Amino acid sequence: MAPDIVSARNDERPGGGEWTHRISLTRRILAVNIFALAILAGGFFYLDSYRMRLIDARLVSIGRETALIATAMESALPKDRNQLLVRSAEATGLRLRIYDASGTKRADSFSLGRPTYELRDPARDPIHIKIARALDRVVETIAFATRPPYYREPREDRRDVWTEAQEAASNGAPTAAYRFAPDRTPFLSLARPLPDRREMLLATINARDITDIVRAERLRISLVLAAAIITSVLLSLFLARTIVLPLRRLARAAVRVRLGRAREVIVPRLPERRDEIGMLARAISDMSQALRQRIDATDAFAADVSHELKNPIASLRSALEGLGQIQDPALRTRLLDIAQDDVRRLDRLVTDIAEASRIDAQLSRTPFELIDLGRMMGRIARSQPQRDDAPVVKFSYSGPPRASLFVMGDPQKLTRVVENLIGNARSFSPEGGRIRILVEAQDDKAQVAIEDEGPGVPEAERDKIFRRFHSVRPERDGFGKHSGLGLAIARTVLDGHHGALWVEDRPDGKAGARFVFTLPRATPDGPASAVPER
Repeated sequence: MAPDIVSARNDERPGGGEWTHRISLTRRILAVNIFALAILAGGFFYLDSYRMRLIDARLVSIGRETALIATAMESALPKDRNQLLVRSAEATGLRLRIYDASGTKRADSFSLGRPTYELRDPARDPIHIKIARALDRVVETIAFATRPPYYREPREDRRDVWTEAQEAASNGAPTAAYRFAPDRTPFLSLARPLPDRREMLLATINARDITDIVRAERLRISLVLAAAIITSVLLSLFLARTIVLPLRRLARAAVRVRLGRAREVIVPRLPERRDEIGMLARAISDMSQALRQRIDATDAFAADVSHELKNPIASLRSALEGLGQIQDPALRTRLLDIAQDDVRRLDRLVTDIAEASRIDAQLSRTPFELIDLGRMMGRIARSQPQRDDAPVVKFSYSGPPRASLFVMGDPQKLTRVVENLIGNARSFSPEGGRIRILVEAQDDKAQVAIEDEGPGVPEAERDKIFRRFHSVRPERDGFGKHSGLGLAIARTVLDGHHGALWVEDRPDGKAGARFVFTLPRATPDGPASAVPER
């Protein structure tokens, strides 16, 4: 039994991309669409730069605010400076500290007034905040974000513990720093020397709102990405369903056709589809039907061949067995004549059977050429010899001028068709009868008619005479001199040329048969367009 899977030798692919052929089409469609969405997922890399832009903007804002505060404190009376520091902290949300030249903290807005922010303990946060913080870590890891150090409240609050304050004191310019609060929210600080350069103003803030803004932006991107992924997956599955499922149905039907397990395999034609898959389905269906017809014809031909060979073989065997038992010379001579007739009949049958079996294969391989049909038919009509085993007949020919009617085909095969039809007409023609050969153009077809003056073909027999081994011959031809394949071969050849062959009554009403065949016309400048591909 043939394997269910085609040999690997027939499925070879060039090296380098063989692994892709092992992935189903559905997964490949999904992978391509998901890959496109992965580009959209790159928006998470944008979140880190977006957060840093927010932090930079806040530090610039803090710089402006501390500059105003420093100017206001310079012009304020010493007794009013603490109150000004508290009001400024409440207005900006900053924690303001002032350190003297020795680095000792002289004033703190949190000590003088109400705290403007509170550092949260992450262990006390609710579960949704912890989940959001975990997502922060994941996004930062994916985006390869730079992680700042964590802020720890100093045990002794001096200027020396603030690196930005030390840098500001050394270079005389404002210096900012970015740290993580304990709950991973931004902790921003900016140190600014006061105008007298003996004191340092330090402003800090826990910019928790920046984290909220970034998380809200991340949620929007996640929702868009999730909606896009769901839509893409559904569209991919729909696309895979419209492509893969019909292909699988066609593949299963093709395997059943190849294995031959069912007498009739119905290949889905998908008439509702007008795309390439529908065209493929109908092409495979037509191919399988043609294959089934070819198989049926082969089976029928084999059965007919077996039946036709049995008769002469049985007769030959009986004659040979009789030769060993009969002593009468006259009977032995008669048996020898019968045996010789059977041998000749077998030889004729084998020759015609071989020709009939080769005709399809030869037509599929033989390149067609441009044929001047009028010239070919005129040559055949003029070269018909008289045969000793047939009555004397006359021939008449009527056809178009040369180089006016062209067809595409195999000249030898078409000559064989005409000779078979003329031989058939000669067999049924009376002594002195006339065979007429008529060639004419009809729109996009060329028509050839061969008329005789014989008894004609009864209506009930007009289809049967084109079957293989069907032979109805006149008595003068004798038994077994014809194989019954001539007309069948002629129709097969014309089918291979996209032509047609039939028999009808003569149009003038006289006795006789009229065999007609047609072929598609061709033009000398475009023969390929005149005949469909075989």
